Amino acid sequence: MVEHLNLSMVHWARAQFALTAMYHWLFVPLTLGLTFLCAFFETLYVKTNNEEWKRIAKFWITLFGINFAIGVATGIILEFEFGTNWSNYSWMVGDIFGAPLAAEGIFAFFIEATFFAVMFFGWDRVSKKFHLFSTWMVALGANLSALWILVANGWMQHPVGMAFNPNSARFEMKDFWAILLSPAAIDRFTHATSSGFLLSSLFIITVSSWFLLRKRNQEMAKKSIIVACIFGLLASGFVAFTGDESAYSVAHYQPMKLAAMEGLYHGEKGVGLVAFGILNDQKEPDNDKDPFLFEVKIPGLLSVLANRSPGSFVPGIDDLLYGNPSENLVGYNQRIADGKLAITDLAAYKKAQKNGDKTAAQAALASFNQHRDNLGYGYLTSVEQAVPPVPLVFYSFRTMVILGTLFPILFLLFLIYTYKDTIAEKKWLLRLGFLAVFFGYFASEAGWIVTEVGRQPWAIQDMLPVSVAHSNLTTGTVQTTFFMFLILFTTLLIAEIRIMLKQIKIGPEGE
Repeated sequence: MVEHLNLSMVHWARAQFALTAMYHWLFVPLTLGLTFLCAFFETLYVKTNNEEWKRIAKFWITLFGINFAIGVATGIILEFEFGTNWSNYSWMVGDIFGAPLAAEGIFAFFIEATFFAVMFFGWDRVSKKFHLFSTWMVALGANLSALWILVANGWMQHPVGMAFNPNSARFEMKDFWAILLSPAAIDRFTHATSSGFLLSSLFIITVSSWFLLRKRNQEMAKKSIIVACIFGLLASGFVAFTGDESAYSVAHYQPMKLAAMEGLYHGEKGVGLVAFGILNDQKEPDNDKDPFLFEVKIPGLLSVLANRSPGSFVPGIDDLLYGNPSENLVGYNQRIADGKLAITDLAAYKKAQKNGDKTAAQAALASFNQHRDNLGYGYLTSVEQAVPPVPLVFYSFRTMVILGTLFPILFLLFLIYTYKDTIAEKKWLLRLGFLAVFFGYFASEAGWIVTEVGRQPWAIQDMLPVSVAHSNLTTGTVQTTFFMFLILFTTLLIAEIRIMLKQIKIGPEGE
C-alpha cells in the first residue's frame, strides 16, 4: 500500500512539474527573441533618428514587458518545486545543479533587473545611446539566464564533471567547465534560444497581420514584418542546424530517446528516418508486431543524423533493453542486475563503516566501484520501465519538425510581398500570419515534450530515476498544490492575454 501511495505521489509530482514547465515555456521563448527584436528596432531609431522606429520600438517593448513579468512569476515557482516535491533530487545533486542556477541569479537576472527599468521607463530620462545600451543589456541578460538554466538541464540529460561520493550518497562537482561546455548543454542552449527567436518573429507576424487586416498602423506593421522576417529566416536556419547537432548528441548520450523519437524497436544498419508514420498501438518491446500501421521513410537518413555515416548501426528499443552481442551492446537487464549489486554493496559499505569494520568497508567499496556506473538502474524493477512513452515522443517530434520546416516558407512569403508593397492585398496570407504564433507555440512545446518525456524514467540520465528523486509527501498534498497551480497559472495566462490584447488594440498610439 505504501509503495502504491509513493508511486501515485510521484505521478502527481511529475504532472505538477510538467504543468509548471509547460506554462513557463509559454513566456520564455517569446522573451528570448523579443528582447533582440526590440533592440534591433531601437538601433534603427538611433541610427536613422526616425521617430517611426521609436514608436515601433516602444510598442514592442511594452508587449515584452507584460510577457516578462508573468514569465518571472512562473519561473520562480518552478525552481521552488525542486525543494518541495523533489527533495531527494536536490539533496543528491544540489552541489552540481545548484551552481548554474545560482550563476543565473547572480550574473544574468541581475543584468536584466538592473537595465529593465531603464529600458521600460527611461525613454525621456536618459540619453538615446544609454537607453539603447540598456535594451541590448536586457537582451543579453535574458539569454544569459537561458544559458545557465539550460546548462543545468543539459547536465540532467548528459551528466558529466562529477563523481559519486559513497560516504554522503551525493553526486559532487569535479569539473565546472566540463558541465558548462558539455555538448548536451551547448545543444540545449543554442536550439532552445534559436527556437525562441523564431517564435518571437512569428509573434510579430501575428500582431502585424492583425493590424494590416484592420487597416491600422500599416507602415508600422510593414516595417515590423521586414525586421521580423529577416530575423526569423536566420533563426530558422540556426534552428535546423542546432536541431541536427542535438539529434547527434541524443544518439550518443540518450539512445533510448532517439529510438522512441523514431519508433525504432529493432536496430538496423543504414536505417531510414520516418518522415511520417502511424504507430501500431499493439506494439510492445520484444513482441513480433509491426511498429507501424503506415510509414514513409527517407532511406539511410537516420544513420546519417545519428552517426554521420549512411551505413552505420542505430540501436532500437529491443537492442537497448535486451542487448545485442553482435553490436557489443549490453542490455538494460544486465545493467539492472549490476545496479542492484551496487545498491547492496553501498548499503554494506555504510553498515561496515558504522560498525567500524574497515576491512569489510574496503571490500564493499571495492565491489561497489565495479558496479557504480549502473547504480541508477538498480532502482528499476523491469527493463520495460526504461522505455519512455513512445507515441507521445514520436508524434511530438514530428509536430516540431514539420511545423519548423514550414515557418521559413511563411517568413519568405511575407518578406517578398512586403518588399513588393502588396502584402495588404494578400488577405489569405495575413489570415495565415494571424495564426502563425499559435503554430509556433505548438512546435515549441512539442520540442520540450521530446526533450523531457524522451528521457523518462530518468531525473538524471542513467543515474537517478524519477521514482527515487521525489520528496516524502502524501499524494493528497501534491494533488492539492497541483490544482492550486493549475488555477493560478491559468488565471495568470488569461490575465496576460487580456492585457496583451488590450495593449495591441490600443496600438503604438497609446504609449
